[in-house]
Amino acid sequence: MKTRIKFVENMQFLGTADSGHTVVMDAPPSVGGNNSGAKPSELLLMGFGGCSGMDVISILRKKKQEVTNFEMNVQGDTAKHHPRYFTDIHIEYVIAGRNISEDAVKKAVELSLEKYCTVGNTISKAAKITHSYRIINEDD
Repeated sequence: MKTRIKFVENMQFLGTADSGHTVVMDAPPSVGGNNSGAKPSELLLMGFGGCSGMDVISILRKKKQEVTNFEMNVQGDTAKHHPRYFTDIHIEYVIAGRNISEDAVKKAVELSLEKYCTVGNTISKAAKITHSYRIINEDD
C-alpha cells in the first residue's frame, strides 16, 4: 500500500491512493493555509472511524443483524504540551435497525478494535482508545 502526496500551493497538499482516490489536505489561514481541505489529524480520525466502521458493519451483516443506519463519532483529545499529539481517542458507534442484538454489537466492536482494524491497532500504540455504542431498535 502506498500513497502519493503532492504539494499544490500555500499549505495545500493533494494525497492520491493506489486506487486513484484523492483527498485535499490544508492548514488554517493562521499558519499559511486556505482551510480548503482536511487537516492530517482529522484524516487520521476519519481513517480510524472508517476502518472500524467497515469491520463492524461487515461482522453485523454476517451475524444477520438488520442494520438500517450506522454512524460513528470519533473524538480525539490532544496533549496539553503539544496539540498535535493524540493522547485519548473515543469512538462512539450508533447503530439503528430491527432486532439488533447487543451481544452481536459488543462482539463486533471488540473484534474490530482488538483484531481487525489496522489503523486502530497502529494508533493504540500512541493513544488510549475507548469506545461506546448506542443501539436504536426500530420496531416494525
